[in-house]
Amino acid sequence: MELIFEKSRPGRSATTIPRSDVPEVAIGSIIDRNLLREEVDLPEVAEVDLIRHYTQLSKRNFGVDVGFYPLGSCTMKYNPKINEDISRLPGFTSLHPYAPVEFSQGSLQLLYEMRQYLSEIFGMADFALQPAAGAHGELTGIMVIKKFFEKKGERRSHILIPDAAHGTNPASGALCGYQVVTVRSNSEGGVDIDHLRELMTEDVAGLMLTNPNTLGLFERNIEQVAEIIHSRGGFLYCDGANANAFMGKTRPGDLGFDVIQLNLHKTFSTPHGCGGPGSGPVGVGKKLVPHLPIPRVVKRGGSYDWDYDCPDSIGRVRAFYGNFNVMVKAYTYIRSLGPDGLKRASEIAVLNANYIKERLKPYYDLAYDRVCMHECVFSGKRQVKESGVHTSDIAKRLLDYGYHPPTIYFPMIVPEAIMIEPNETESKETLDAFCDTMIAIAHEAKENPDLVRSAPLTTPVRRLDDVKAAREPDVCWKGRM
Repeated sequence: MELIFEKSRPGRSATTIPRSDVPEVAIGSIIDRNLLREEVDLPEVAEVDLIRHYTQLSKRNFGVDVGFYPLGSCTMKYNPKINEDISRLPGFTSLHPYAPVEFSQGSLQLLYEMRQYLSEIFGMADFALQPAAGAHGELTGIMVIKKFFEKKGERRSHILIPDAAHGTNPASGALCGYQVVTVRSNSEGGVDIDHLRELMTEDVAGLMLTNPNTLGLFERNIEQVAEIIHSRGGFLYCDGANANAFMGKTRPGDLGFDVIQLNLHKTFSTPHGCGGPGSGPVGVGKKLVPHLPIPRVVKRGGSYDWDYDCPDSIGRVRAFYGNFNVMVKAYTYIRSLGPDGLKRASEIAVLNANYIKERLKPYYDLAYDRVCMHECVFSGKRQVKESGVHTSDIAKRLLDYGYHPPTIYFPMIVPEAIMIEPNETESKETLDAFCDTMIAIAHEAKENPDLVRSAPLTTPVRRLDDVKAAREPDVCWKGRM
């Protein structure tokens, strides 16, 4: 496919603009640099060529509206379009974030009720909606914990993080000034209780536990974990990015968690990917509520208002009040499904993951052979040993079959990891087609390994130099820039 610059022909344009009745002024007399067409070197193409070029480019995009997107740990699920429609209502999109409260009652009510819904669903005393995404929510949650200890006059220096946690957890702890200490996993893929007990001291602020973890496994010893952390005055933090596995089924607050961050752009229907927008609300137990970010929506009489009078708050963590339209979509999702619908979504997500696990188990090594939650993690070790086919080869071969590959080489504690998350929006027919493809690739790896190692064969570009692309990116068209 040609670049847009290669389609350029002198004198062509996509539109004809009537001659201006404003007197001409030389640009050079207004600004120092002459930003003329010759300098910025824009392509000159006819409208039909412009439309066809970008339409063809759009056909190369892949997303949940195009096909199955089994990224593990990311919950790339289909988004009901009614939620998008609601978020585009003029009353939401045309309201300035700093509009007076008397003109913002509907939006404030939505934020107020959203906090209540999330508190009820996850068993927390209150939620802050400001954080812009999951990692931002993690940071906010750890800042709240740190503020609590500072208020008490305690200085704790360490934060514990299991080796099966999300990769952003250590960064969040380090950014708050904590020394990150890794907790080993046991033979079942959960927290090693003996190691946790050994590491938990009065210097530890808490444990950041992803539950279910990145192996797709629920922590079986969660009550014991909570008791160990609380016995030394620490806090138990839940990375709730995988809430798609348990919303409506169990509440982290009831399990002993003191803090949780969510990913509305994963669990509650809003689009995920391409860097945003996202939303990472943070929920806390009662004694951490005073430290949540400000301002907070409060209800006074029959109207809603902003409350800035929170002297122990960590302050503001986001411009304005967070990514409001993402919260509108999540609010619509919750109201549409209701308690039973949220519970059913979790049940189907778990069922789908276990279905894939059982179908592919004879063909790929299973990291931990136990009932999983929303995702399952395989290993390509068998293929490497038998025919020299690596997980990356399997992923690239999936492209030839029209599938976006699952997450690979994560979690890092599983060699040649293949992490698959089907979520609740996919049908059995879709899961069967994907499993049939994975099985076919397993056979190809045995019978024709060179084919798999040379994949993809049908994509616009073949095998790229991953290291060179990361270290020496070239985003300019040679001869033009």
